[in-house]
Amino acid sequence: MNRVQKFREASLMAKAELARKAGVSESTIDRVEAGHDCRMETKRKILFALGLTLQESRKIFPRNGARQRAGNR
Repeated sequence: MNRVQKFREASLMAKAELARKAGVSESTIDRVEAGHDCRMETKRKILFALGLTLQESRKIFPRNGARQRAGNR
């Protein structure tokens, strides 16, 4: 389970609801939750749909270096 899914489920939100609030397709949410990368604009839409700010983006989308370091442990 990745961070987007954790925040979505903690908000008691279905994938379809997050997709609707973010203005993206449900398949986009599926891909993001599966760990695939997405465009910066999509990340912004998901953040706002989850009620987060741009300053809180690292809670959901760690920088690539952080993800790589965590994978090397």
